Amino acid sequence: MSDDLERGLEGVLVAESELSYIDGDAGKLVYRGYPIEDLAREASYEEVVYLLWHDELPDAEELADFESWMAERRELEDEVLSEIEKLAAADEVPMAALRTIVSSLSAYDEDADHEDVTDIDANLRMACRITAKIPTALAAFERLRKGKEPVEPREDLSHAANFLYMLNDEEPDDVLAETFDMALVLHADHGLNASTFSAMVTASTLSDLHSAVTSAVGTLAGSLHGGANANVMRMLKEVDESEMDPTAWVETALEEGRRVPGFGHRVYNVKDPRAKILGEKSKALAEAAGDTKWYDYSVAIEDYITEEKGLAPNVDFYSASTYYQMGIPIDIYTPIFAMSRVAGWIAHVLEQYEDNRLIRPRARYVGLKDQTFPPLDER
Repeated sequence: MSDDLERGLEGVLVAESELSYIDGDAGKLVYRGYPIEDLAREASYEEVVYLLWHDELPDAEELADFESWMAERRELEDEVLSEIEKLAAADEVPMAALRTIVSSLSAYDEDADHEDVTDIDANLRMACRITAKIPTALAAFERLRKGKEPVEPREDLSHAANFLYMLNDEEPDDVLAETFDMALVLHADHGLNASTFSAMVTASTLSDLHSAVTSAVGTLAGSLHGGANANVMRMLKEVDESEMDPTAWVETALEEGRRVPGFGHRVYNVKDPRAKILGEKSKALAEAAGDTKWYDYSVAIEDYITEEKGLAPNVDFYSASTYYQMGIPIDIYTPIFAMSRVAGWIAHVLEQYEDNRLIRPRARYVGLKDQTFPPLDER
């Protein structure tokens, strides 16, 4: 491999963006100038979506209108629900099901056949529909594959609370709703990560918004991108079942050549700021429930890996125990990631459309040259 190649495009600048800023050395994440700590603790997911799509935070009237517009578009078309039933019956993998569902939404979106794919007004309307319907679709899929009937969305609940209501057929208490809302805020955007970049590549061909989001979902499905939090929880359960001390378990796992998920990040050289916030929430949920087992395991593993390997946890590490304590099934952690990150994907696609240039890198050819083509009977 040549020294002048940047494998994985690491460190290569390919675009300018006004959406999110990451300082990997200082452990800093900012959405449009606002620190993630302030947004996570003070802003709702809907406020953050508005911020990402409209360049500024909404005032009270704008937020109310935006929340209402989104809430009114949560319901799924019968044809989409029928497709979800088929996917659930086939026991499709959740992320593969979500990829299919997002693609199918375009067939029933009145703006999907708009002649100008860069039209901002049409795209914002589609953006709201896609973002509003994904939670409904995901909750319906989860219930159907468990043999339960889907729960219709409610317009009087927030984006976060409504998803938990549709998932469990029970209105969540304020603590659960606020915790889940915070998790959605923390995952809403994160620079040019792999799924965001794939959405931008798709959009750069002047393909449509649904195609760009579908590309992003397919990219997030990979285990090196969106699946880490599910793997973290599976690890914690394995620790619990082993009845070993968490530190001893990790030592043994590393000796066996296993990878401990939830640590290290391509961008951060210190602890992910989102992990700090979710760690606090995980602890609070555990203490409220009177069982701090999962949080205690997590802290012990973090302390060991940080001290022995010099690696800090990323957002996936504490989102795992946070979601598990909320009763969310492990294999829909990544679809929930998509449910949040769709806001950022769309924001970057809209930004790409504003000043579009086809993304078309090149590869250096290192194969054979000057081959002589042999006749078929001589091969």
